[in-house]
Amino acid sequence: MNEKQLTKPEAVIFDMDGTLFETETLLVQVHKRLFETLREEKLYMKETPPVDKLLSCLGMLLEDIWRQIMPDSSEAARRRADELMLQYELEGLEAGEGELYPYVEQTLVWLKEQDVKLFVASNGLEAYVKGVAEHKGIAPLFDGLYSAGEYGTASKVDLVARLLSDHGVQSAWMVGDRSSDVEAGKGNGLSTIGCAYASYGKRNELEGADILISDFRELRELIERN
Repeated sequence: MNEKQLTKPEAVIFDMDGTLFETETLLVQVHKRLFETLREEKLYMKETPPVDKLLSCLGMLLEDIWRQIMPDSSEAARRRADELMLQYELEGLEAGEGELYPYVEQTLVWLKEQDVKLFVASNGLEAYVKGVAEHKGIAPLFDGLYSAGEYGTASKVDLVARLLSDHGVQSAWMVGDRSSDVEAGKGNGLSTIGCAYASYGKRNELEGADILISDFRELRELIERN
C-alpha cells in the first residue's frame, strides 16, 4: 500500500467481482456448464474457451464480454450465454458456492460502525450482484447495490454518478480491481483505491489509482489514519 494521504470519506463504493467477491470460486464451474449447454443446444460448436479469458473480461458489460470470448458467435448464442450465465451463477450461489475475499465481511462491518456509508457499483446483472450480497450475508451492510443491469448505464462512470446523485453523497472512495473502477472514480472526482489482490487482473489496469492495496484490511488502516 502506498502512502498517499486521503481524506476520510462519507461513503465507500465497491466493485463486486475481484474486489469483494472472489469470482473464480463460482465462475469456473459456471463457465464449463455454460459452454456445454451452448453446444448441446447447437448454438456454439467450438471448444470451450479458457476460463481465464472470461475472468480477464470481468468488469466489462456482458455484451462486451461475449464479443471478446466468442467473437464469431451469433447474436442468439450471446443472448443465450447471458441467460445461462445468470442461471448457473444463481444456482451456484444457492448451493453455497463462491467465496468473499478474506476479511471482507469483518472490514465492512467495521466501516459501518465508523458511520461510513457503503455501496456497490458493478457492471454486472442486477440479480447476480444482489444475489452475491444476499447469499454471502453482506447485503444488510450496504446503503445501495447498484448494477449496470438494473440501471441500464453505458459505463461505470455513469453508474457511479447516478449513485452519488441518488444518495446526495459529497465525498467517497471508489474501490475496485479494474480500469473501469479507476475511471469511474476519477470521472466523478473521487479518490480511487485499486485492489491488487485479484489473481486474474492485470496490474497495469490500476494505473492512475491513488492507492493500491494487497489486503482488504488495509482499508481499515486508511480510515484510521484520517
